[in-house]
Amino acid sequence: MDKILEAVVMSSYPNNVKQGLVRRVIEAAKQPMDSEQCWSMLELSTKLYLTGDTKYKREIGKEVLEVYGHYHPEEFEEFFNVRFLLSLLQEGYGPLGKRSHYVLDYIQLGLQFILESPSANSIFSLLRIEVLRKVCERPSPKQCAKISKLLTQHPQCVPMGKHQVLFCQQLIRCIGQFQCVSEGEEDIMEFLEQVNKVSGLLQRIWRAQTSAILPSLKELFTIISSTEEQEVPSNALASVVQFVPLELMDGVIRNLTNDDSITDVQMMTAIGRMIDWVSWPLGKNIDKWIIALLKGLAAVKKFSILIEVTLSKIEKVFSKLLYPIVREGALSVLQYMLLSFQHSHEAFHLLLPHIPRLVASLKKEDSNSATGSLEQLAELIHCMFFRFSGFPDLYEPVLEAVKALPIPNEDRIKHLLGQNAWTSQKNELACFYPRLASKSETGKIGLINLGNTCYMNSIIQSLFMASDFRHSVLNLTEGNSQPLMTKLQWLFAFLEHSQRPAISPESFLSASWPPWFTPGAQQDCSEYLKYLLDRLHEEEKTGKRIYQKLKESSLMSQAVEHHYLNKTLIEKMFGGKMMTKIRCLKCLNVSSREEAFTDLSLAFPPPDRHTRGSTSVLPVEEIGPQFIEPPENPSQLTGSPWIQRKAPMAGDPAVPPMPVETLGFQEPGEAADPLSGNAVGVDAAKDPLLAFGEEACAPKDSRSVPDLINYFLSPERLTAENKYHCEKCASLQDAEKVAELTEGPHYLILTLLRFSFNPRTMKRKKILDNVSIPVVLKLPVLVAPEKTEEVCRRGNDRAAPGSGFMSVVYDLCSVVVHSGISSESGHYYCYSRECTDTVPHGQPQDGAPKPASDKQLDFEIQWYLFNDTRVSFSSFESVSNVTSFFPKDTAYVLFYRQRPGRQSCPLHEALAEAGRLHGEPSLHKDLMEAISKDNILYLQEQEKEARNRAAYISALPKSPLWWRDFDRDKDDDSSSGGCSPAAGGGGSGSFHGLVF
Repeated sequence: MDKILEAVVMSSYPNNVKQGLVRRVIEAAKQPMDSEQCWSMLELSTKLYLTGDTKYKREIGKEVLEVYGHYHPEEFEEFFNVRFLLSLLQEGYGPLGKRSHYVLDYIQLGLQFILESPSANSIFSLLRIEVLRKVCERPSPKQCAKISKLLTQHPQCVPMGKHQVLFCQQLIRCIGQFQCVSEGEEDIMEFLEQVNKVSGLLQRIWRAQTSAILPSLKELFTIISSTEEQEVPSNALASVVQFVPLELMDGVIRNLTNDDSITDVQMMTAIGRMIDWVSWPLGKNIDKWIIALLKGLAAVKKFSILIEVTLSKIEKVFSKLLYPIVREGALSVLQYMLLSFQHSHEAFHLLLPHIPRLVASLKKEDSNSATGSLEQLAELIHCMFFRFSGFPDLYEPVLEAVKALPIPNEDRIKHLLGQNAWTSQKNELACFYPRLASKSETGKIGLINLGNTCYMNSIIQSLFMASDFRHSVLNLTEGNSQPLMTKLQWLFAFLEHSQRPAISPESFLSASWPPWFTPGAQQDCSEYLKYLLDRLHEEEKTGKRIYQKLKESSLMSQAVEHHYLNKTLIEKMFGGKMMTKIRCLKCLNVSSREEAFTDLSLAFPPPDRHTRGSTSVLPVEEIGPQFIEPPENPSQLTGSPWIQRKAPMAGDPAVPPMPVETLGFQEPGEAADPLSGNAVGVDAAKDPLLAFGEEACAPKDSRSVPDLINYFLSPERLTAENKYHCEKCASLQDAEKVAELTEGPHYLILTLLRFSFNPRTMKRKKILDNVSIPVVLKLPVLVAPEKTEEVCRRGNDRAAPGSGFMSVVYDLCSVVVHSGISSESGHYYCYSRECTDTVPHGQPQDGAPKPASDKQLDFEIQWYLFNDTRVSFSSFESVSNVTSFFPKDTAYVLFYRQRPGRQSCPLHEALAEAGRLHGEPSLHKDLMEAISKDNILYLQEQEKEARNRAAYISALPKSPLWWRDFDRDKDDDSSSGGCSPAAGGGGSGSFHGLVF
């Protein structure tokens, strides 16, 4: 009968004819048959099944084997013996070089017919040993899947005891070497099915024997933490983790993170490879294990590992949001990575170039998954904006991309940030500042944030960019008795000459720290600036002054020279004077008092106050016209910090008003009424800077700095409880008070009083009104009558003969921005530029600068953005628009530098002369040596860090394909669908890139 069957199978008859003949043979096999005939048929069917070159032949072999297993069990058991199976498993079947791939399928087929036979146990014992040997040989995914199928159907063949643990470990090693060599969709799906069968077997073994789980996980960790040169473990290992019971997670993570035998490089390698598992499309709970390990590392303060892994992997995790099949897990991991990385903006900034494209792709997808992910992503982005403010130039495209999405409230943001931080002790991350490989391309140096010290950093950078002040500080002689000024000199010198990208101001912070400030808490930068200038002034004033670099011109009179020599450096640079006059409305007696100031604090007018129409109402002959001629830009002016302003008075004598000139606010085609709030003088109309004023003008309903100064300089009525005690009347009387500037400082500091105390909430709230800032400011300064003629003779075309007032021109140098809604929180950063005299060297000092020079000053001087360690190029446009894009980012402290030529003072001339003669200041020997040593130390640190970083990075698994997800997104219109970034399913190319 075997000969007949073989002849039929090998014949050239059509398959339907063959099938009829085979049916007859099979039916005949169900009848009683002698042992020899049975063996012959079993040998033939075995040959057909194992070596048949067509699926048809293998199917016939299978049918015959099943018939003989059912109808001739004794002969089948005798044939299907231990020795035969051992030969099949160890030597294979068929000619050398063409061994059959169906041995395991054959054994699985035969096992069902000998389960009750006496030889069953011996066969099971054999298979327990052989399957262990097989997995140790690292079979292919297909063969591993066959072993898993065999053991799943016949669990009696699963190795037992110690062999079972070893089997699990070796099976995991097999999975670690799985690779899908094809990019075809069917092949990939087949590969995933094979992996699931193998990991499913592990799940069954673990359920039956939980003691095998931990040794298996230990082997898994050994594989993914290996740093030896070898092939990267397969992401298929993710399929193993999904079956580990979550109740074991805490214990497993605790043991791992507290195991001293695991090196940092091994741990970093392991977590890096685990993060790659977010690409695995069929895994469950993988994100939970990744986040748990990240949290475990934070608990044992392995911050260096967390930083390296986050920075190297966060872009790849982010790219997986393009794919619906892995989006949920990737978003969970991304959310934790970003919200926990709070010591630096580095991780978030790596994603900034990719966010707009991802948002556009998710919007285009228009699915529930995409919509939910967009909302979560927007919440995450706003958390990062809140935590790392001060980067308007980088954030504008991202803000534009997410502007239509919901914005979380501040409580929600604070909750998320507080819930996910690596540690509540900020000083524990003090040594992990953002890595900067080299100096900023600007050539400027940043300052390290020492824990909410951005308020100090912004002030220091603003003072440093005040070039006249910086030169004076650097010119200090050695061995002086001004300890704080000396520390500032050293800090300025390092900012000028260090090779480091950023330096630590720790020494200066400890020396200049106001005693009432709370360590680690956010502070008011204006309060710090006042304290700092006062300390420096008092230190020099009390005799501890040790430098005198500036030599006033020999042309100066002795009286003038004595006047300036007696001033401290702070007075020379930042000191101005103000006259406060009070007129009794009964006897009309006027009392006056002159006071010095180093900054002017400008209050906001009440909402119903239209500041441009408010002017002095005192008789012109007594007070003089109150006017401020703003710049060629959004105008800006100043007021006094200690005088509280009130609403304008009513019922006063009618006086022709002389309002602030606001060139930038005149509407096109509007008549220039000299009595209106938009009055423009003849000379002003000819000013070429007017064009810039129009370009930078603000809406009529917005505030401007001139508005605030006009409000400050406007008269105040003292009535009711605020009545004035008139000495002449010897009683309390209604009165009027007005302030006049009598001496403009070299550097004018303006503080916008944005923080007001709310007695109901007992908290300070912030005024978020946008205030337009002029790049040039013209300030009215009262000139003594005897000087008026001299001022006019010096070429001051803004002086008002007979009035006693002149216009002093100031150029904007720095703007300190506060980001946030409270003075006790938020962030400070600053915009700065170096303003220098525009008077050419050959031009006489008594000549006014040419208008072209003015315009050149306004437009061509480079602006910089200082945000702690980061320094970048910026522009006045960014300064002007920052609040429009980021409503919580508002200008707070402004620095202006007086321009020479209008009110040319001996100090200004001396500074200009000193700059021409000496250029950049030369530092004393000790300071130069300290900087040189630190630069050498920095180079050594860089070399050491490069070596250490190379060791760390080389240990990280390579992920060369992550960026292709974004590149592929550019062409998603031409994708055939399936698993393109905007769909869900299985396009072959993108699916392979996703998983593997």
